[in-house]
Amino acid sequence: MEPDVEYAILTDDISKTWSGMSTKEYKQYKGLKKEGLRDNMTNIELILNMLAEASTTEISKAENPDGFEESRDIAKLGGNIAGNARKELETATGQKVVSKKNSKTPELL
Repeated sequence: MEPDVEYAILTDDISKTWSGMSTKEYKQYKGLKKEGLRDNMTNIELILNMLAEASTTEISKAENPDGFEESRDIAKLGGNIAGNARKELETATGQKVVSKKNSKTPELL
């Protein structure tokens, strides 16, 4: 498998685990076509996405995965850390974190 494809799959695993949606589903949810997802995230969505990515990186450094499938497991662990934070915040605020807000509605970001 090509490295770009593997990277896309790992990114998708991280997104799905923390947000509950694949990258494609997340973009559709926000009504995006060619726009970048990151550019259309609210601050908290961006923070949780970054937490998921940073957690995955740190776990990967500690675990030193052997191969793509082990890397996928680690991506899901990293995403789960941010997913747990998302769920706790949603419980505390009574509001969903993943939002339809996007850069077309900047007053909502």
